Amino acid sequence: MSEVRELLKKSGYSSRAIEYYIGKVNVGEIKDPSVRCAYTGPCGDTMEIFLKIESNVIKDAKFQAIGCAGAFASGSALMELVKGKTLEQAEKIDEGDIMKHLGRIPKQKIHCACLAKRTFRKAIEQYRKDKN
Repeated sequence: MSEVRELLKKSGYSSRAIEYYIGKVNVGEIKDPSVRCAYTGPCGDTMEIFLKIESNVIKDAKFQAIGCAGAFASGSALMELVKGKTLEQAEKIDEGDIMKHLGRIPKQKIHCACLAKRTFRKAIEQYRKDKN
């Protein structure tokens, strides 16, 4: 595993991004989620987000992805950022917030933060649609 860490570090990933990727932070499924939504980005990576929402607050957030280390690091970061927030607060989180939280990922992987944010937005849209 240290070889993977070293390779990611040389590629431009911060320590936090590497730990999120290797530790699979927030990766998984939520049983009986309030909403689950999948999206495939223009890069071909796919992310699926699972949210547990109670009284307009995101109580739990997990995701699964078919993608690179950047997609997993970005998904992990976004799930950390949205937990405990109201839907309105969470919707204000953008790609810049994800990047700031991660510290650093390679420039060519910035689209991964966009994939996470787009998938999250679609999940919230789906939740509101299903609720009404």
